[in-house]
Amino acid sequence: MSAEESERSRLPFEPNKKRQKPAKTQSKPPAQLNTSEKQPDRKPPYTKEEMAIPQVVSQRMIRRVAAFCGIPTVLGIATLIVSYLLAIYSDIKLPPIAVLLVNMGLFGLGVLGITYGVLSASWDEERPGNLLGLGEFSTNWGRMVAVWRETRQKKV
Repeated sequence: MSAEESERSRLPFEPNKKRQKPAKTQSKPPAQLNTSEKQPDRKPPYTKEEMAIPQVVSQRMIRRVAAFCGIPTVLGIATLIVSYLLAIYSDIKLPPIAVLLVNMGLFGLGVLGITYGVLSASWDEERPGNLLGLGEFSTNWGRMVAVWRETRQKKV
């Protein structure tokens, strides 16, 4: 394990080993390419199965996104309907800015719920996590920030 990898913990579904990149070969200009030469088979660094998120983990993420995004979004739609019905069938006139701000807040929570739903799910196949997922969120957020920093350092 390299020094960069030891700084961050490995994801539960991350491949165990990193494949070595093939050595770069001297390429000929396009005019000098011989079509009879056989191109070496280029394999991707990981197979599709190695890169995929396990089914159990992805289903857990989908359930959490549906809850943390769906509830605020449904409430946002419901406030539009309720404010309309109050304006039409009763004498209660809500200020339009209040309806707008409540809807923006609820739809904004729905958007944040997508991110929180994915990051609060346990990424370990054997561990389902808890109801709110606060511990999983902090663990997964730390992993994500570590990868961002690692990627930024590689570009420099």
